[in-house]
Amino acid sequence: MEEIPSSPLQAVRKSMSMIYNSEWKSLSQLKMDGGGVSKAVAVVACAAMALFYVAILYAPTLILRLPPPPSFKNFMIRRFICAAISSVVSVVVSALLLPMKSREASSLLGVYGIRMDHIWQAVIFPLTLTALMYGGSLVLKSLLLMSALREHMNFGGGLSFNNIKNLSEEIVACSRSIASDVLVWRTYVVAPLTEELVFRACMLPLLLCGGFQKSTVIFLCPIFFSLAHLNHLKDVYSKQNYNLTKAVLAIGLQLGYTVVFGSYASFLFIQTGHFLAPLVAHAFCNFMGLPVLVSRGKGIVSVASVAGIVGFLWLLFPMTHPELYNDRTDNCVCWQGYCSGN
Repeated sequence: MEEIPSSPLQAVRKSMSMIYNSEWKSLSQLKMDGGGVSKAVAVVACAAMALFYVAILYAPTLILRLPPPPSFKNFMIRRFICAAISSVVSVVVSALLLPMKSREASSLLGVYGIRMDHIWQAVIFPLTLTALMYGGSLVLKSLLLMSALREHMNFGGGLSFNNIKNLSEEIVACSRSIASDVLVWRTYVVAPLTEELVFRACMLPLLLCGGFQKSTVIFLCPIFFSLAHLNHLKDVYSKQNYNLTKAVLAIGLQLGYTVVFGSYASFLFIQTGHFLAPLVAHAFCNFMGLPVLVSRGKGIVSVASVAGIVGFLWLLFPMTHPELYNDRTDNCVCWQGYCSGN
């Protein structure tokens, strides 16, 4: 007779251990003290989080009736605060819904993948894996950078001391300008951090505990992620000279890309159990944009793209294997249970 888990945390560990062993049984079939999360509750909660993440961005002007910010920087800072509030609310809501007996900070942080162990693995491996998908883009950027450097050296008189000094000063000045750019903070810090916290760390445990299988969750969660980007339709509409057809096509491409990336980020989080894994991948993808597959007159870019895609598919599972990111110990608080020693 199968042993019934004595606590909700043990039930989650046992269930995710079954996933690790390819026994794709539903978490809802497990017996938990105090009951689990139903599929309906999990889906409604995730939809509410996605809606709240977008709606709160417009709350200062539409609900609180605050005056418009005096500058674009202040406008973005106001949005940063709204995104932070939304993230905190999502963390609290998911913590209340998840069937966990222990509400200690260490246990909750473990559920969200916020850990201090295996940090370099959670950064280097996912970043390397993601970079393979941008093989063509990286080669193209390298070629353009080398061309720009050659032009700069030729214009400035070659590799003289003054030329190198001036180039170094320009790099420092450019770095300072980037560091103070509010759009840089939004694109590479605030957006990846808050979106991964809400759409991966908070939603994925809920959907898994709601009884959805891993493969279903990987493709279901990105739907909420993509719908949260529909608020860009107005901006895209204005950029396309108020052409609705072009705006719909542009936003459709963006939504398709977010679904693909969202599935990949969900896969990273589930496989590694580490919040940093999808976070660094998100920031890197925001920096690179859409992958470049071909470039006119540069066949090496196409070769690099194909080689990168092949390498990505070949290393996808080996570089995201749970054992690389978790120690098999009995006192692990990781929500997957990969390290429970089962």
